[in-house]
Amino acid sequence: MTISAHSSGTGRLIFGTGSGWAEPDYDGYGYPFGTVGTRLDALAEDLPRIRRRWDALNPPPTRRIPILIGGQGEQKTLRLVAEYADIWHGFTSLETYPAKAEVLARHCADVGRDPATIERSAAVQGDSLDALLREADAFAELGVTMLTVGVNGPDYDLTQAEALCRWRDRRQPNGN
Repeated sequence: MTISAHSSGTGRLIFGTGSGWAEPDYDGYGYPFGTVGTRLDALAEDLPRIRRRWDALNPPPTRRIPILIGGQGEQKTLRLVAEYADIWHGFTSLETYPAKAEVLARHCADVGRDPATIERSAAVQGDSLDALLREADAFAELGVTMLTVGVNGPDYDLTQAEALCRWRDRRQPNGN
C-alpha cells in the first residue's frame, strides 16, 4: 500500500474495508467465511494492528492513510466507524441515511469523537443522468461529500461517473 501511495506521488490511497461479503474471496485465501458478526469482530481486532504497522513504515506514507469502512450495521459496523474510520460509506438510500447517521453520532458520543470528523460517502444511482444528479444534490444536502457510481464492467460505461465529476466541478469550481 505504501508503494502505491509513493508511486502516485499524491498519496491518494484510501484503505477501504468492511465485514466482507464475497465468500469465494475467503475461500481463495483459505480464511473461514464465518458470519458477519465474526468477520466484524476480526476487523475490530485487526484495525489497531493495521494502524500500528502503518505508523512503523519506513519510509512513512506521504500522509496518514485514511480508513474507509463500508456498512450500516447499527451495533458493530457503525461502532467501528466511530472508533477507527476517517470515511464512512453507508450503503444507504436517501431515506435510510439520516437514521443511520444518527446511530453513528451516538456511537461517536460513546467513544468521545466528533462525528463531523468522519467524511461521509454514498453511492448514487438513477434511471437518467438528471435523476442521478438530483440524488447527488440530495445526498450533498445531507452532508455526504464523497459520492460513487457503479461503472458495471467489463465494458465500464463511465457516463454516470463523468456526469458526476462535472456536477462536482460545478459545485466546487476551485476544487475544494
